Amino acid sequence: MSLLQIVFKGGILIIPIFLCSLIAVAIIIERWLFLRKAKINARSFILQVKSLILKDRIGEAILLCKRTTAPVAKITKAAVERYNRPRIEIKEAIESTGKVEIHNLEKNLGVLSTIAAIAPLLGFLGTVTGMIRAFIQVQNLGGNVDASVLAGGIWEALVTTAAGLVVGIPTLIGYNWLQGQVEDVVFEMEDSSTALLDMLIEKGESRNEFSDETN
Repeated sequence: MSLLQIVFKGGILIIPIFLCSLIAVAIIIERWLFLRKAKINARSFILQVKSLILKDRIGEAILLCKRTTAPVAKITKAAVERYNRPRIEIKEAIESTGKVEIHNLEKNLGVLSTIAAIAPLLGFLGTVTGMIRAFIQVQNLGGNVDASVLAGGIWEALVTTAAGLVVGIPTLIGYNWLQGQVEDVVFEMEDSSTALLDMLIEKGESRNEFSDETN
């Protein structure tokens, strides 16, 4: 008996389990590609931006941010565009942009978590329906049954349980791995934005003091 024939023994509930597996694979691949682009050498990038700002080359710093697709660059761009503005305004811009970027990073992870939870439950539901089917056969035949009569229901019970676990376990592993990648990017964003905010404020204050002395 081929693997495909065994799968078909699982009955109707194999279909939603199979659909869950397709969705999970699609999300894992899409998120992996997205996070791959989102992860850069944040320390090196921030140093480049700081160097440009210290030289008062603000336009070049903004252009560098635009050319970099990582979330760190978008937060940095929001901060640099408000260069020489009050601290609270720069901080609000960083936080607002950060929330948007975190939302983008976590996109579809909730769906992945749901699939990891419901795939085994669908399998267990198949176990219940398979056993119900087997006991209905027992009742219909008045207890005069052998293993061949119960085989259909038992097949359904075992196959759907196995299928649900086969989908649910790798999906849960994929979800936890992706969540860890997101947390790494978010940490880089927070660390970089804090350092950049302090530098912008110091630079802005120095510039204001110089203007006051000139006047």
